[in-house]
Amino acid sequence: MGGMTASRAALAAALLASLATGCRRGGDENGAYSREVADAIPRIEAATGLKFKRPPKVEVRSREQVREFLTRKFNEDTPAQELAGEEAAYKTLGLIPDSMNLRNFLLKVLDEQIVGYYDPATKVLYIVQGADEQTVGITVTHELVHALQDQYVNLDSIQKASDDNDRLTAAQAVIEGQAQFEQLSIMLGGSDNVALRVGGRDKIREMIRENQSAMPVFATAPMVIQESLLFPYLSGADFVQRFAERRGKASPLAAMPRSTEQVLHTAAYFGTPPDEPSVVTLPAPRGATKTYENTMGEFGTRLFLYQHIRDEQDAARGATGWDGDRFMMVQGPGGRGIVWASLWDTALEAAEFSDMAARATAKRTGAGEATVPGGVRFASKGRTTRIVARPVGDRTLIVYSDLPDAMSGGVIDAAAIKVTTR
Repeated sequence: MGGMTASRAALAAALLASLATGCRRGGDENGAYSREVADAIPRIEAATGLKFKRPPKVEVRSREQVREFLTRKFNEDTPAQELAGEEAAYKTLGLIPDSMNLRNFLLKVLDEQIVGYYDPATKVLYIVQGADEQTVGITVTHELVHALQDQYVNLDSIQKASDDNDRLTAAQAVIEGQAQFEQLSIMLGGSDNVALRVGGRDKIREMIRENQSAMPVFATAPMVIQESLLFPYLSGADFVQRFAERRGKASPLAAMPRSTEQVLHTAAYFGTPPDEPSVVTLPAPRGATKTYENTMGEFGTRLFLYQHIRDEQDAARGATGWDGDRFMMVQGPGGRGIVWASLWDTALEAAEFSDMAARATAKRTGAGEATVPGGVRFASKGRTTRIVARPVGDRTLIVYSDLPDAMSGGVIDAAAIKVTTR
């Protein structure tokens, strides 16, 4: 699940600082950070195989100016209606507390560690005046990679895409992952020293967790927010490293992964042919009004399962085999509800997800499981959750719905759900 682009950008400096053990760089007395820029540019060009087409601009602003700028970007990149839909989905799936105001919380995260931010619209890297020298040095390198990327792909248009959060999250993983990987490579003396292979991501995640005293707001964030913010940096850097091992100096920007499945699994992206996500199209709801619609993706599916079953391996196994999905938030008699249709490569993988989703629902609702045609249902506190399977050719569609009992007849005609291959 996505929708946190601006927050991710602001969080970069805090995450990078937590990894920068023993790396200290001098400041620049004239305030333009020309020494950091001049030092970083040839290293970035050598690491990426790309040349800067024009000198990047770096400007210093007060903390208040940068805060105002980032808040404005947050509001532009994440429209209120879209964020409200995402908040409703998170709450309906039990991923954040019902009392949380998602916009206000993300703005607090945004404000917590403001050091610098590259703006694709103005082509300027803004640095906070008086920021810690070590953090600024790291941030300049990281954000200069974004400035270089922006000279080859349109970062602004990518970040404003919102109708497929899974694909957007995958693209952000390349954008942030490349910046993270190259920054770490430069800092550690070469790509061979970047410890992101087996177990590396967990070690880095633990380092960040241990440094949460510097990020008290982030430390209190629900799991789905923390992991969504970390994913582009950790899983993204891991993807970029695998890309470099297989494609050498080719640019990952030229062939972006189209799903978080392709970011997470080597064979899904590098296989012949790659595992392209299918498009799932939901029909118009019956007896209710659609308020929001988007994708979960394999990564979002993992987060949902892990939130409730609290077993990382089971959650990963339950999300493996994902081949496409679409969810819809609806408002109608009895309140809000969600219908989520996901496509699975095999009947076995669909059954694995269905079983894990049933476990998650039982723990979330405390309700007992009852059998219904094609699946199971859970009834609790005036709501009913159904998990039903439907074959689609040689694959299986799982339709998960959590609706008020007043919508018990269902708001989506499962037979009208369309599946197309890209």
